[in-house]
Amino acid sequence: MLVWGGVLAAQAATTAEHPASRLEGVAFTHQDWDLACDNTRTCRAAGYQVDAEELPVSLLLTRAAGPGTPVQARVALGSYGDEAEAVSAPARGAGRLKLRVNGKGLGAMTWLDAQDSFSFNRAQMQAVLHALPRPNARIEFSHGHNVWRLSDRGAAAVLLKMDEFQGRIGTPGALARPGNRSEDLAFPPVLMPVVKAARVPEQPKGRTAEQVLGLSPKAQAALREALLKDVEDAEALSPESEEGQLSFEPLGGGKWLVGTLCWSGAYNRGSCVWVMNERPPHRPELVTDSASEFGNGMISASHKGRGLGDCWSHDEWTWDGHAFVHTSQSSTGQCKLVTPGGAWDLPTLVTRVVQP
Repeated sequence: MLVWGGVLAAQAATTAEHPASRLEGVAFTHQDWDLACDNTRTCRAAGYQVDAEELPVSLLLTRAAGPGTPVQARVALGSYGDEAEAVSAPARGAGRLKLRVNGKGLGAMTWLDAQDSFSFNRAQMQAVLHALPRPNARIEFSHGHNVWRLSDRGAAAVLLKMDEFQGRIGTPGALARPGNRSEDLAFPPVLMPVVKAARVPEQPKGRTAEQVLGLSPKAQAALREALLKDVEDAEALSPESEEGQLSFEPLGGGKWLVGTLCWSGAYNRGSCVWVMNERPPHRPELVTDSASEFGNGMISASHKGRGLGDCWSHDEWTWDGHAFVHTSQSSTGQCKLVTPGGAWDLPTLVTRVVQP
């Protein structure tokens, strides 16, 4: 069951009661910049170096919705692999990394030890935000003879899209296209949805699907064939093989979760997962064809963008007693060799899951 809770502001509370508050997030990429705005209207823009020949670096800009909200920023230096780590490690610390914008030195950046990244002071932040949407912006971070250059390609388009999503275009607080419209016209934040997770029964120990559901091995093979018939690009794994078998877990209320491996590639694989009635007619409903793990009322899907593992996508679904609700969706940004596992968390869907 989806309910709306937690008060951010009086305006947000009013918005949350309206159907339009169930906002769809947005993801947008242009050249060397990404944008991810989630369903609370918080936006995150991430920029990177131009290509792999440059020292890897990324800037993350985060801004919540609402009039007058500030922009928060973090900078991460490349640490993927021994060579990149050897270059960036000496620069990571207080007073070490210097900022230069369009040739003007702006001093040392603030080191955030807990986040393993850097932030800007007020003057530095203003200079970066002023330069980014304009042509030929040169934003450089340096330590000794090493220089990390942030690309401006795509920044103007991404920041304009952020302004548009948050209703800031033409207001003094807009990043890409400011103007004289009232700052109060910026859209308010939307409340984060709250999903109440349902308690699921324990998996019957030592009992087969035939004993629990009355499904013989032959019936299970027939069910698997029927389930996969409508799944596009599902691989024809032998139902006798371990990977080709169905797995069953109780959800309660006469519902079961059933899953099987659907596809595999060089560095990713995905299982198809359905919810079905315990007794015929089973009426299976597909939740996803790309699950990485499932069980205990949760389904997750995590996949590499490429074999190097420097960029990922993540999704989660939560059982609420009636259906699996999509409760999380995010990526880690572009495959730019910034950090193992990806540089940032860029969500387009966020919820607060309340455990039973």
